[in-house]
Amino acid sequence: MTEPVGRRERKKAATRQALADAAVKLFLERGYDAVGVREIADTADVSVTTLFKHFPEGKEALVFDEDADLEAALVASVRDRPAGQSVPRALRRMLDDRRSAAHRADPRFEDFLRLVEDTPALREYSRRMWLRHETALASAIAEDSGLSADDPACRALAHFALEAGSLVHGHGDDGAALDRIFALLENGWTEVTRPTPR
Repeated sequence: MTEPVGRRERKKAATRQALADAAVKLFLERGYDAVGVREIADTADVSVTTLFKHFPEGKEALVFDEDADLEAALVASVRDRPAGQSVPRALRRMLDDRRSAAHRADPRFEDFLRLVEDTPALREYSRRMWLRHETALASAIAEDSGLSADDPACRALAHFALEAGSLVHGHGDDGAALDRIFALLENGWTEVTRPTPR
């Protein structure tokens, strides 16, 4: 007798979540480089083969389990934004909303961010993960704006919006740094460099 598809999918999702949770817990306790995939698999009570079935991209992917949802959220932030809200403002808001939701969902979120920032392999994987969605985001921007799908301005806006997270690396105040980046995307260089009136 075969398992119903719903149950099979739930079991796969539960195993994937158990692996991601085990990995983050171990990485936060001892550091990314001090933990191997066998230990993560043992902690989640699965085989190493099962771990790689769920995360074929490797050890870094265990930390970024929400990659599949990211593209949908990016596209929705453009398509479903309130009337009168610009695309850069909608993308900036989406970043804030995702960060706030992550804070509410897990009290270890700041520790997680520090882990990613302090681990070059994770920082680079995170950057590549965001940039994988550039084409879909550029297409959504072009469609929303009534521009050609290959318009370079749409591609540039998508690219720099997705790079924003890595560009703030090393700044003391990520929020202020993101505000500067999105002000540039919204208003252009002339507006950003104009002296503030006193």
